[in-house]
Amino acid sequence: MTDELRIFLELNLPKPKEGKKAKYSLGVVEPKVGSHISEVTGIPCQSNEFVQELLRGVRLHFDRFISELKKSDLEKAQLGLGHSYSRAKVKFNVNRVDNMVIQAIFLLDTLDKDINSFSMRVREWFGWHFPELVKIVNDNYIYAKLADYIKDKSELAEKDISKLADLIGDEDKAKEVVEAAKASMGQDLSEVDLMNVKQFAQRVMNLSEYRKNLYEYLVTKMNDIAPNLTSLIGEVVGARLISHAGSLSNLAKCPASTLQILGAEKALFRALKTRGNTPKYGLIFHSSFIGRASTKNKGRMARYLANKCSIASRIDCYSESATSVFGQKLREQVEERLDFYDKGVAPRKNLDVMKAAIDSMVNDATNDVDDGEKVDASAKKSKKKKSKAEADGEAMDLDKPSNVADEAELGTEKKKKKKKHKLEEEPQEQEKSAARANGDAEENGTPKKKKKKNREVSEDAEPKTATEGKKKKKKKHKLEEEPQEQEKSAARANGDAEENGTPKKKKKKNRKKKKKKKSKAEDSD
Repeated sequence: MTDELRIFLELNLPKPKEGKKAKYSLGVVEPKVGSHISEVTGIPCQSNEFVQELLRGVRLHFDRFISELKKSDLEKAQLGLGHSYSRAKVKFNVNRVDNMVIQAIFLLDTLDKDINSFSMRVREWFGWHFPELVKIVNDNYIYAKLADYIKDKSELAEKDISKLADLIGDEDKAKEVVEAAKASMGQDLSEVDLMNVKQFAQRVMNLSEYRKNLYEYLVTKMNDIAPNLTSLIGEVVGARLISHAGSLSNLAKCPASTLQILGAEKALFRALKTRGNTPKYGLIFHSSFIGRASTKNKGRMARYLANKCSIASRIDCYSESATSVFGQKLREQVEERLDFYDKGVAPRKNLDVMKAAIDSMVNDATNDVDDGEKVDASAKKSKKKKSKAEADGEAMDLDKPSNVADEAELGTEKKKKKKKHKLEEEPQEQEKSAARANGDAEENGTPKKKKKKNREVSEDAEPKTATEGKKKKKKKHKLEEEPQEQEKSAARANGDAEENGTPKKKKKKNRKKKKKKKSKAEDSD
């Protein structure tokens, strides 16, 4: 469900109340879209044959429901929708067209052949004039540069050593070229012949430079179209696989066994015809992994690499976001397989590698989003703080007494929380505060039960009266001598208190009444 559809439904349909069922239901063709709409908006949805029949009728008589709409307008809209869908979905993105890669790799192969043949022609042509230069310089591009610069070997001198060193990249070789030109056995050429050799050498240099630019273009296109395949097997080999299969989608549809022998069809059919051994690899042989493997493990390495290439091509073909994370993880897995063949180290499984790739991709995406939105988020937070401060200020000005009372209540609640926190963290302070609170409670007339507890907690507190001091000393003596008897007496006292269900304050009053009655009886006697 898109945001536009959600906004449209929320504006035009009433929201169902909580705990009650809606009196309507929305008809949707796709059941998945209907379930998503009901989850997000709470609107009940239906997707069955009845809804499909209704929508067919709406499509058939659509021009009758809208007065200004004509049948021709509807046909044009449907045609435009079909074209836009085919451009967006069938042909993928403009930057992900694989036809450009196919043409570029074909042109790159032909350029390699042409440059090699033309450079050999330059060597033969200029070799009649300066045959010793072939042995000194091996690179075709540098040889063409020297043929363009030297022209006539008899004009070379020691002053040209610095320029020759810049072209070759080695000063010793530049000195060798000058010395060889002095004692050269080649024949002299006319100025017209030298001019033609120079023009042809320039053409070879231009072709080689164009070949470099074309290779850079191929690298960028492969990173856009198939980033995982390029990071796994390289740009050139990946482009050759795509061109041989016909397209990236065709390569993704190929199984790993077919991808392994792409480019070796002749050998395969010959082996099937003669009932011989089938080939182990095709275009995939140009990968560096198979070259690094030993002779007995080349077939196994090719099979394993073809498996990973098929996974990478499918990810590149059907994934919406172009990332090279999966290709890098698959490359690491192939490296681990090489180590397994050589050293016996067990490689990771596919499930673990894919999980690691997904986690790294998610982390990269979150980091990019965080970096991009940090400034906006900070600005928004500052604006929100300012707006809240202004709103609070306005509220204080409009209604001061209520806000002051609220602040007072909040302050008292905070103080209570702080006291609780201190009591939990510091037991000694808790005992002191409890003792103080009990002292205050005695002054205000609290029951005697609390006073007894406080006396047991704070033993160091000074007694207020002589009787209390005597009682306290007796209790201390009993606690030191007979702790078991103390526990029994406390249990009995608690049991009596529970049976009677009266607080100790009332007991004290009853004792006073009994004493008064005794004193009256004695007086009467």
